[in-house]
Amino acid sequence: MGILKIGLTGGIASGKSTIARIFKDLGAELIDADLIAHQVIQKGNPAYRKIVKRFGKGCLKRNGEINRKILGKIIFENPDQRKILNDIVHPEVFKRKIEAERKIVNRNKNAVIVFDIPLLIETGSYSTMDKVVLVYVKREKQIERLMKRNHLSREDSQKRIRAQSPFKLKKQYADYVIRGDENLGKTRKNVKKILDKICAISPVKG
Repeated sequence: MGILKIGLTGGIASGKSTIARIFKDLGAELIDADLIAHQVIQKGNPAYRKIVKRFGKGCLKRNGEINRKILGKIIFENPDQRKILNDIVHPEVFKRKIEAERKIVNRNKNAVIVFDIPLLIETGSYSTMDKVVLVYVKREKQIERLMKRNHLSREDSQKRIRAQSPFKLKKQYADYVIRGDENLGKTRKNVKKILDKICAISPVKG
């Protein structure tokens, strides 16, 4: 079969992480861009030093690590600052993503790899995938989840959602759309159905 690449994306608090775990449970390899992004901003890494230099020590915790809550507030209120942060972090994430993919390919030439990437569409990474899966959730549910998960006000939650590309735009690039607000059993069945369909095709890219 060869390597099969699935791009998984969706808005913040859409349920994407749950669906990514289900893909993994069903046998797919998983590369989580969010997890990598958390790693590259840890103390001692190049991205960490650039962030401190650009945003100042006010974005640090007492232990010297990046305070993601403070940094998040800065970038979600200012698109220019968000672009600066993305320009710092994304190249480092890309390097580690390539390394992770290489390791998977070395041990399994027929792996199905799911790339969990929030900005899959925005960064153009969708073009390197064989198929794109988009996770959808209703706006009100998205707001509720974000308020609860990140302890944000309704206003701040809405700001973060508005800062991302709208669902209608992302849908144009998706081969499959899956709901992220259904019960776990139904979600698992839907993920398996999509995975079975994708595995029935032959990869056409890289």
